[in-house]
Amino acid sequence: MNSGLGARGSGLASGGSELTAVLVDDEEPARDELGFLLGQAGGVTVVGQAVNGVDALTTISRLRPDVVFLDVQMPGLTGFEVARRMIDAELPSHIIFVTAYDQHAIEAFEVNAVDYILKPVDPVRLEVAVQRARRLIAFERAPDVAGSGGITTAQLEKIVELVTERKSHRDRLALKVGERFLLVQAEDIVYASLADDVITVVAGRHIGASNYRTLDELQERLDPAVFWRVHRSHLVNINKIKEIVPWFHRNYILRMKDEKATEIPVSRTQTRRLREYLKL
Repeated sequence: MNSGLGARGSGLASGGSELTAVLVDDEEPARDELGFLLGQAGGVTVVGQAVNGVDALTTISRLRPDVVFLDVQMPGLTGFEVARRMIDAELPSHIIFVTAYDQHAIEAFEVNAVDYILKPVDPVRLEVAVQRARRLIAFERAPDVAGSGGITTAQLEKIVELVTERKSHRDRLALKVGERFLLVQAEDIVYASLADDVITVVAGRHIGASNYRTLDELQERLDPAVFWRVHRSHLVNINKIKEIVPWFHRNYILRMKDEKATEIPVSRTQTRRLREYLKL
């Protein structure tokens, strides 16, 4: 791991592609693993580390790295508190959150994070985040952006690309499968069900547990036009309904498009909404 204290953004500032980075995590093994993966990927020089939020602010202010890889749960200040203080202090470093907690992803974008990576860190996913930061920094440092001549068409296209990337990141969900976390696209989710205080999510061939505590929290994370709370214990993707089966008292059961063709009951209130939507 390279810990040399070169000038901020020395590679990019001189036209290269090297990024400087500070790693912030209260667990040394996590910092070591991240530093190793960045070394394997190349193009990133780790110039400093911090073990808590207060230490992070001091280190970032002193070194002014291109990118800060920031944990969320830390003693003292959380990662989000660090991010907000960075904004208040107008520290120019870009933030990539690295955490085991999926439910904070939306908050990460509220503090303009470049990306949000789940532990254990996947090398390919890390490279995507680094490339995203590299493109953003290169765009910001382009000569015509710094000038006063307005935004060119190419620059506008780049802004749209970056915003689109961030929006698509919000449409992913982490599932705990065994001892690992698996990122799935929201559009692949078939349904989510709550039982014994555990939310089970079925997405394609994958079945896992969500980090969200309630279906209400999970529903807020997803597109309300696509994901319907058809029952107090069930949330379904309306695009993944295979069959609507009439049931007692003019209610319905939804047969879903998963491998087991799972049957999901529809509450009386949602039955009316379903009839209106499908013109039944």
